[in-house]
Amino acid sequence: MKDKIEALRRRWPWFDRAMDVQERVGEINGSFLASGVTITMFLSLFPLLLVAIAVVGFIAAGDATVAPRLIENLGLTGAAADALTSTLEHASDTRRAASVVGLLGLAWSGSGVAAALMQAVRAPWQERIEGMRDRFLGIGWLVAAAILFAVSIGLGGVLNVLPDWAPAPVATLLSIALGLAVEVTLFVWMFWGLGSRRVGVRPLLPGALVAAAGFEVLKLAGTVLVPRLVASSSALYGSLGIIFAVLAWLALFARLIVYASTLNAVRWEVAEGTLEVPIAVPKLPGRIPIAATRGGVMLDADDPEPSVPGEP
Repeated sequence: MKDKIEALRRRWPWFDRAMDVQERVGEINGSFLASGVTITMFLSLFPLLLVAIAVVGFIAAGDATVAPRLIENLGLTGAAADALTSTLEHASDTRRAASVVGLLGLAWSGSGVAAALMQAVRAPWQERIEGMRDRFLGIGWLVAAAILFAVSIGLGGVLNVLPDWAPAPVATLLSIALGLAVEVTLFVWMFWGLGSRRVGVRPLLPGALVAAAGFEVLKLAGTVLVPRLVASSSALYGSLGIIFAVLAWLALFARLIVYASTLNAVRWEVAEGTLEVPIAVPKLPGRIPIAATRGGVMLDADDPEPSVPGEP
């Protein structure tokens, strides 16, 4: 199998580059890195939900149809529907406190999300985060990114405002093109603002294009598959089913960021080259390391291939 893969790498340059990206993700423990980003983003949803509940509380205080409409639109049943109804019933009484606590929590957790994304973007470039300075810088980046993200999601409604003379295929292609343009801008902003700004913008475009295309697929899954998954899983597992669906979507998004940033780093090294620097490793009895992977894993003379736990 290894010989066949090597033959395909020599035959197809794009396949060779894809394998280089996969190997680099393994060396930097990309799976664990993406998992950390997933959990950080998931935990940041709680203060965001407090703010959302406060906003909905103001609306629901004077409109008793808000809860039924939300349940119908989200496709919730069983325990999940009951939990949403109960939450909205109490939201009007606690909306002021929820808004204050939620905004403070959202600011802090938002900085954590920015730091996690920064780590995912910089790890393939083997650059570090500079403490609180980069954390506060990430908050500023996150505000601008949230605006672009909202615009990207909002472009899904372009089909509803297009003139009647626009054929359905044209309207669909226009919506996708506009969404991709905004998303490419979003991911270039991510890779430049959170990553190494020394390389400029142009070398970051390939990864941004891959990330934008992948995000379009995730948006489709989020608007078509996730609501169905939430509806079915909420009936079977209750509120826990919603958590499973959200975590699955966030996990795919985090991996997309890691792979896209790794693609940029690999392409940059092919064009500009690399440098060799010494690395300190623990002195262990019976081991004579001769090299190390990008993640700092020691390699012996009889172990030329990196072996990273958790990676295929």
